[in-house]
Amino acid sequence: MDVKLSRFDASKYLETEEDIAAYLDITLQEDDPQLLNVALGNIARARGMTEIAKRAGVSRESLYRALSADGNPSAATVLKVIKALGVQLHAVPAEDDSNTETAIAL
Repeated sequence: MDVKLSRFDASKYLETEEDIAAYLDITLQEDDPQLLNVALGNIARARGMTEIAKRAGVSRESLYRALSADGNPSAATVLKVIKALGVQLHAVPAEDDSNTETAIAL
């Protein structure tokens, strides 16, 4: 019996604003620039790559290249895409276990 597999496409599952926000939030927690590129590309495809490219002021082809796993978009391009996608990024203090104080008994 032959099994036919198809490639997973996250953009097909990004149906609501909440889906997109949750996906981007989880991606940002990974601290992986390539993963962020791919995630932004998936979100752009879910929203319509041509429209997002137009809003971001870049060509569709350039956007596909920039938001691929091998892409290396500038910070300016990433910010333009985020704005074009209609999402906002917010900074919060990181939880860092290495900065916790250790009580010393004297």
